Amino acid sequence: MEECICVVDLRKHYRVHERAPGLWNAIKSLLRRQYRLVKAVDGISFSIRQGEIVGFLGPNGAGKTTTLKVLAGLLHPTSGQVRVLGFEPFRRHPDFLRRITLVMGQRSQLVWDLPPMETFLLHKALYDLSDAAFRDALDELVALLDLAPLLSKPVRQLSLGERMRCELALALLHRPQVLFLDEPTLGLDVLAQAQIRQFIREYNRRTQATILLTSHYMDDVLALCRRVMVINHGHLLYDGDLDELLRRYGRTKVLQVIVDDGADPRSLARWGEVMDCQGQRVTLRVEREATSAVAAELLASLPVRDLTIEEPPIEEIIAAIFNAPAPTTFEPSPVGNDRCPTAQ
Repeated sequence: MEECICVVDLRKHYRVHERAPGLWNAIKSLLRRQYRLVKAVDGISFSIRQGEIVGFLGPNGAGKTTTLKVLAGLLHPTSGQVRVLGFEPFRRHPDFLRRITLVMGQRSQLVWDLPPMETFLLHKALYDLSDAAFRDALDELVALLDLAPLLSKPVRQLSLGERMRCELALALLHRPQVLFLDEPTLGLDVLAQAQIRQFIREYNRRTQATILLTSHYMDDVLALCRRVMVINHGHLLYDGDLDELLRRYGRTKVLQVIVDDGADPRSLARWGEVMDCQGQRVTLRVEREATSAVAAELLASLPVRDLTIEEPPIEEIIAAIFNAPAPTTFEPSPVGNDRCPTAQ
């Protein structure tokens, strides 16, 4: 497939003003300001092909959102080469802006006191969409996201999950080819998260849009991404297959077990590490290779009311990468002679 995003040796550094607390230090800072250099992104390279859904993982402050803002043209890179659809994003070319979108789970583009449809019509005018193109896109998004009951309600009356579905529809009305999704399921309940994931998957299948997704929810990554990139302190630590990441660093799985009232939940410690015990519910950590055998033994040995098997929290897997005894290596995606195509 055609290369859609190309990043070579991207750096984004900031000079941050610092001063000690107190009035006297505030006065001194007026005369002599002290700065420190923050390397939000520090020399990362990768490429993404058309139609890929790639998970972009890392702890808070790792550089994920900064990278997405550079790719979307909101920030100017300190150095390096960045091409998205052949454009240099920071130049904000109108043709580039019509073909990308950035959705941030903690930021709203909807007008709080107006129904979503009013903002949709404003979006239509901003992107100069024809009546036919707008209606076709709107009808498709309303059907995929089940928005019909929400279009005429003021945004302030919508639940968080309903607002997020409307935010996604708004961001996609102009049918972008590249989606930058920053925590799109942040704060949503389990049902709303599943609806958003299903929509993203279906939108990618229908349009072959390229999607770069950040999330702290492992379920988002497992449901949508075959490839992941892990970043920390501005450095890319892993770029490759998700299954390989889980196999290499996710050495355990988590069993959520609920036993009947007559059983002693503390007895589960013989099968693994008890991470939490609340009443008859036990959270048990077991070795990945032994998961099936342990689950079978539990079901055969105890009166188990419910049992679910989960991947460990993404933070644990990322922490395992950081704590690896040797420097993490990976096979980066090809960037073609270490140069991006000529920008438009």
